[in-house]
Amino acid sequence: MLAFTALALSAVAAPSVAANWWNPKPRTVIGGAYVNVHQKGALGNGVHDDTAAIQAAVDSLPTSGGTVFIPAGHYMVNATKPIKLRSHTRLKLDPAATLEVIPTSAGRYMVIQIYNATDVRVVGGNLVGDRAKHKGTTGEWGYGINVTASKNVVLKNINLSNFWGDGIWVGAKDVGREHVRSDYVTINGIVSSNNRRQGMSIGPAQHVYIVNSTFQNTNGTLPEAGVDIEPMSEGLTNTIRLENNKFIGNNGNGIEMHAHISDIAIVGNTMQGNRGFGVLGVSAPGVVVTGNTMTENGLAGVRPSGKSHDWSITGNTLKYNSTRYMSATKNGGALSRDLQFGANTYNIKVSNNIFSNAKYNTYTR
Repeated sequence: MLAFTALALSAVAAPSVAANWWNPKPRTVIGGAYVNVHQKGALGNGVHDDTAAIQAAVDSLPTSGGTVFIPAGHYMVNATKPIKLRSHTRLKLDPAATLEVIPTSAGRYMVIQIYNATDVRVVGGNLVGDRAKHKGTTGEWGYGINVTASKNVVLKNINLSNFWGDGIWVGAKDVGREHVRSDYVTINGIVSSNNRRQGMSIGPAQHVYIVNSTFQNTNGTLPEAGVDIEPMSEGLTNTIRLENNKFIGNNGNGIEMHAHISDIAIVGNTMQGNRGFGVLGVSAPGVVVTGNTMTENGLAGVRPSGKSHDWSITGNTLKYNSTRYMSATKNGGALSRDLQFGANTYNIKVSNNIFSNAKYNTYTR
């Protein structure tokens, strides 16, 4: 426990391990082999269970990896037996390819699992959950893609919708005697919609870059956020950047954060029409919120609460929030309409923001 506490404190104080770590294109080393899932018996006719055929395609690759291609079609999959990707593998879906969960009563499942792997890409297509046809009522962990204890992972241009739990999960697990966090995970061009628990959750991980993506209409079971960064007591989450994304119409908060995090950058995003806050931190340290536009959220645009500390809130447009209480088109109101602080927060720096009430535009803290 003492070691964990020391590590946590050092993580809060330390800057990113490398300046602009997110800028270089992710370099995943993918093998040269290639296989089409139809070669292994997948039909993609919307009826046949294609799980085993897709897995057989993955397993047929040599240890050096390669590309598994899923052509256009509607592939039914048994998500209680996830498609397990290995290192140096690309799963490439035609834009008109859909993997849909065969309805289950299981409270936990995943369509694609990336576990203890290095250099993995999943690109294109559509993943669809079973929430409308789910046979059970318990559990909340039905995932589209689960990335655990893996490094150099890219998820790109994928639509994920209607999952019993989260569209995407990124986190850690004990591998042997080592607690392994996911590292260098890039989420680019994802649309995560109408999932039941979260658009995306981040557990213990580092160097997670979420860019050009949309997280919308999460609803069904708490917390119902667009993205939730919540490692709890399982480890640390640090060096996370969310940039140029949209968080729209979620039943909870646009972005929600909790303890055991640091070095979180929320830059140039749009948070609109979420029923909760645009950005909420609960005892969440080490957060930069800059250049975002937050409008028409049910509660304030930004709220650091609990023992949140070491935040910078600069250059944002925070207007027409608190729509549970005020008109979304009416100027004015107190600062708290758009920006709120919990009583125990400290070292929160605020400057150069635009608010519903223009008299607060010069507010600094």
